[in-house]
Amino acid sequence: MAKYVRNLTGDFRGLLNVVEQGILGGSVSATLEDSADYNTGDVNVAVRVFERYSWLGGNRLSLSVTLVGHGSDLFISGITSGGSQAVFFKINTFGEGAFLDKFAAIVDGFRQHG
Repeated sequence: MAKYVRNLTGDFRGLLNVVEQGILGGSVSATLEDSADYNTGDVNVAVRVFERYSWLGGNRLSLSVTLVGHGSDLFISGITSGGSQAVFFKINTFGEGAFLDKFAAIVDGFRQHG
């Protein structure tokens, strides 16, 4: 499992759209498996679970994204899971790392260009 966490400033819906489009457009096998949204007052929460096939690892893996917004203050986390074929410990995390790197690049691009 690998994790990427950032605090940033910007538009909640804008970042959510950039992440969804970036992940789904970044891999022919990427899918949005499920989602959940919650809003109360000026707090927004979005949870997205993406999945894709790792050609290098020969398996599927997931990326869980949580985005929390309070006004223009944003918190986002991405956590990958799966991708190993071992029974007792992980021996192949290349796919997880690549999936998380793609997510990090999307978020970092949003941070730089808003």
